[in-house]
Amino acid sequence: MSQLSAWDHPEPLALHTAPLPEYGTGSLADLLPTLAAGLGVPGLTATIPELTAADRVCVLLIDGLGWEQLRAHADEAPFLTSLLGTSRGGTGRPLTAGYPATTAVSLASVGTGLPPGVHGLPGYAVRNPDTGELMNQLRWQPYTDPRAWQPYPTVFQLAQAAGVHAAQVTSPIFEHTPLTKIALSGGSFHGRLSGEERMDLAAEQLAAGDRSLVYTYYSELDGAGHRYGVASDTWRGQLMYVDRLAQRLAEQLPPRSALYVTADHGMVDVPFDDEHRIDFDTDWELRAGVALLGGEGRARHVYAVPGAENDVLTVWREVLGEQFWVASRDEAIAAGWFGPHVDERVYPRLGDVVAAAHDDVLIIASGREPKESSLVGNHGSMTPAEQLVPLLEVRS
Repeated sequence: MSQLSAWDHPEPLALHTAPLPEYGTGSLADLLPTLAAGLGVPGLTATIPELTAADRVCVLLIDGLGWEQLRAHADEAPFLTSLLGTSRGGTGRPLTAGYPATTAVSLASVGTGLPPGVHGLPGYAVRNPDTGELMNQLRWQPYTDPRAWQPYPTVFQLAQAAGVHAAQVTSPIFEHTPLTKIALSGGSFHGRLSGEERMDLAAEQLAAGDRSLVYTYYSELDGAGHRYGVASDTWRGQLMYVDRLAQRLAEQLPPRSALYVTADHGMVDVPFDDEHRIDFDTDWELRAGVALLGGEGRARHVYAVPGAENDVLTVWREVLGEQFWVASRDEAIAAGWFGPHVDERVYPRLGDVVAAAHDDVLIIASGREPKESSLVGNHGSMTPAEQLVPLLEVRS
């Protein structure tokens, strides 16, 4: 069998093989519109047909609790595991997060009920067309006007305007963040430090209205996965705690309530070696013609020097095409990665080249992104481990 010469390149991954999120039928962006439509909020459509309406609805979002990770750790989460058959209205199937599968994008999709191409948070860090700088959409740095960046109303605002009791119960540190304002505002905000306090207050807020929409959130499982990995004792300990929190809330549901436990993304552990962590900052081929490197390790937005777009696309495909789905901006849009439509204001925020990991690999940037480059657990792409999230249901 002949060996490949130095000038031969294997065929890159075909873009149509990327497993697209189920926008419009079973993605995170479809969850709150479906639930709020069941509460009688006008202008919203129930696009997840498996879900049944309830008068009082609570969404518990556990950051980083992927479908595959939950199924792989049944012993640490006996309560949540017992609910796997209830997922997505009793079908036993997961939802998809949306692309990229990362917190800022997913929370915006949940809160607005819109896919990334419309709400306009299409990655961890993307170019601000007005300034030419990268804007970190999780930390909101450098600061930009939140309402100009994401102008659509949230589902909570629409619910409140329709007379539904809307409330958010989470850590007090999130009360005034721009991400909360553009994605989750509407109704009352209740900051509580401990997970137990959040679960108890979420149940109280559910009972506070004849029609209620309550959102509560827990982030520490994701943090443990990033720092130590999803196979670590720390992550498993956090999962055990999360399992108890979910059961605590479920046992306090007032009458006519439905609790949905979901997540914003899953996670994969990536080994610390040069084969699995490709360093953009030391790779002259990948850097050639690139003005800005956005996104994150498994979901990159690449912004080319004007005129170099095609060259950058060619090189990235040749170097990474066996391990990443590598698309031009227009190819990614046409393939539906960011949803069925991309708003005009969002178009220039997307990379000239978009790279989504297929294998357990990262494009790190050790010099410009030292913290992100050191994470054990990572997410962002369209693989099942990252995309699939549960939608576990308890009804009273």
